[in-house]
Amino acid sequence: MATPVAQWSEALNLDYGPLDTMNRELMERLARAQAANDAELPQAWADLVAHVSTHFGQEDAWMRDTGHGRSDAHALEHRVVLNLLREGIGQIRNGDLAPARQMARELGAWFAKHTHAFDAALALHLRGHTLN
Repeated sequence: MATPVAQWSEALNLDYGPLDTMNRELMERLARAQAANDAELPQAWADLVAHVSTHFGQEDAWMRDTGHGRSDAHALEHRVVLNLLREGIGQIRNGDLAPARQMARELGAWFAKHTHAFDAALALHLRGHTLN
């Protein structure tokens, strides 16, 4: 079993509880997928994709509901990454684990950049809004 490389870091903390909680959960699921052996990977990957789908959907709803100005680029990144992760499900079902393993290695670095480029601005924006 590979050692997980994804770890929550306080550098990812945005001081916005709901978003920080989802981001921590994403990193936990990513770490599980990275550490999964071949038999565990299908379920770990499915759990990761399900979380990312819900997570990104929540962020997209917040942006839409509050009129966040950078929502188009932010939501586009969500769609692209989620589509790639979903492709990994099909590849795993076909017995090809290598693409999912590669995505799992790269997702942590992408996520840190995404958090600093997009989620930080969203967290700042959301602090000024009351959410349902």
